[in-house]
Amino acid sequence: MKKRIIRIITIFVLSTIYCLLSTVVQAERIKDIASFEGVRENKLIGYGLVIGLDGTGDKGQAAAQGIINMLTRMGVTLSSTDLTTKSIASVVITGTLPPFAKPGMKLDALVSTIGDAKSIQGGTLLLTPLKGPDGKVYGLAQGPVSIGGFAAEGEGASAQKNHPTAGKIPDGIMIEKEPLFTLGNGENIRLFLRKPDFTTANNISKKINTTLNGTYASPADPSSVVMKIPDAYENNIVRFITDIEKLNVEMDMVARVIINERTGTVIIGSKVKISPVAIAHGSLAIEIRERPEVSQPLPFSPKGSQTAVVPNTNISVSEQKASLVEISGVTLGEVIRALNTLGVSPRDLISILQALKASGSLKAELEII
Repeated sequence: MKKRIIRIITIFVLSTIYCLLSTVVQAERIKDIASFEGVRENKLIGYGLVIGLDGTGDKGQAAAQGIINMLTRMGVTLSSTDLTTKSIASVVITGTLPPFAKPGMKLDALVSTIGDAKSIQGGTLLLTPLKGPDGKVYGLAQGPVSIGGFAAEGEGASAQKNHPTAGKIPDGIMIEKEPLFTLGNGENIRLFLRKPDFTTANNISKKINTTLNGTYASPADPSSVVMKIPDAYENNIVRFITDIEKLNVEMDMVARVIINERTGTVIIGSKVKISPVAIAHGSLAIEIRERPEVSQPLPFSPKGSQTAVVPNTNISVSEQKASLVEISGVTLGEVIRALNTLGVSPRDLISILQALKASGSLKAELEII
């Protein structure tokens, strides 16, 4: 009797632990699934010149004209014939301005050629202003370009590693102006979900209201939650955001199957289900071989005899036999085991999933990328 009680208690404890672990696994931090209004990145772009190239720059006059214009502003007068354009390359510089960037901060710069330069290896980017979407300058880029590879060629051979016409300047951008941002309107602040979903937005609102012991959050739509700032956080909105973003919320996912036909990749979500269905799948293989034969004239053949090429084509057709296989699955493990019983390649699996979706047996969204 005592052993039986101990066994029952053990089963109850293990079941409780399993339920708790399942809940923890399904919960995600708000910080990982959403972002606050005003906390966003901004893109920077600019046109510049890379100099000091070893004959691998642009062949045209666009890069040379840019250098001439720059030197003219410095008080140096040159003509286009005074410059060797192959040592200069026209490039576009891009960068990402993080949220709350301050003047003096440094960012990485990405440099890409826009002309016919063969390589920017060993080049140096001249001082280039970078503008935001509003047309204002927020940063300056300058420095030696690193491509992380090389390109070399001779008359009969060439060698290349990585991409020599695009490079990076670590800490090559200096922030000169702080972008304007608005973190709420003083009373309310919005939370934007990275993956819009009605259930997840509602779960976030419930979790926030339960934590703050009041009605402070409400879902405006599947992609945003509006929060009223409590009086206790009125003068400390940073602490309010910190306390909210660390909350764990159960995230609901849409049943979805992702297919990449170019690479043969298939990704199946945990919510995918397959109704009982019978499948027969076979493949047809057609092989064509071309073996042209050359017929040459025999010695002392009549004048005018020519060498002839006679085509020789062999075609073979093979088709695999297929039998009906019943598959079904409610959980992800059951779905995987059912599909594995078919013993097909990823390419064939893609065709099967598309047919299952067309028949209505696949209870999920089918997305082809």
